[in-house]
Amino acid sequence: MLKTFALPILLMFLGAVIWGAFLLYGTSSKALADDTPGPNLVIEVGGSNSGTIVIDLLPHVAPKHVERVIALAKSGAYDGVVFHRVIDGFMAQTGDVQFGKHGGDISRAGTGASEMPDLAAEFSNVPFKLGTIGAARASNPNSANSQFFIMFAPAKHLNGQYTVFGQVTEGLETLYNIKLGDSGSNGLVDDPDYMVKVTVTNE
Repeated sequence: MLKTFALPILLMFLGAVIWGAFLLYGTSSKALADDTPGPNLVIEVGGSNSGTIVIDLLPHVAPKHVERVIALAKSGAYDGVVFHRVIDGFMAQTGDVQFGKHGGDISRAGTGASEMPDLAAEFSNVPFKLGTIGAARASNPNSANSQFFIMFAPAKHLNGQYTVFGQVTEGLETLYNIKLGDSGSNGLVDDPDYMVKVTVTNE
């Protein structure tokens, strides 16, 4: 009788330990992926919450897209740009340097681009998973420009359909704390968080 009663308690204890470990390590700021040699994009997030997200850029996967985000970051174009579309369990989108500046009229955020030409797709076999950075685009595969999104979770339906050019290595708490949008309005965010400063390191 004692052994039969003790087994469920033991299983419950083990389950609690596993869940606790997930909460402790699965949501920590430790690396989501190894930092490969080459440039990193460092995003200081502000608004309802603050923190830093570090992105390992992948020029060997998408050289033109990496070149573009580095150019925009160095010019200061990304500074002050809002996370205009944030969908719980899916992704946070930002990078509209034309219509997405914090403190201004952001009613058209998500429809703009930089002054540079659109980029040809650089699709690869790199999968979309937690922390993956993808280039946002319109229906035309070759319409990516300045906007990008950061994944909250895997999304197999995006694999091979959008260009992957980076992976978060630090700042998971900051990513998770980005203000969510309205699920009924396709993730549109009221008074969104924003990228205070975006810099490039380790070039």
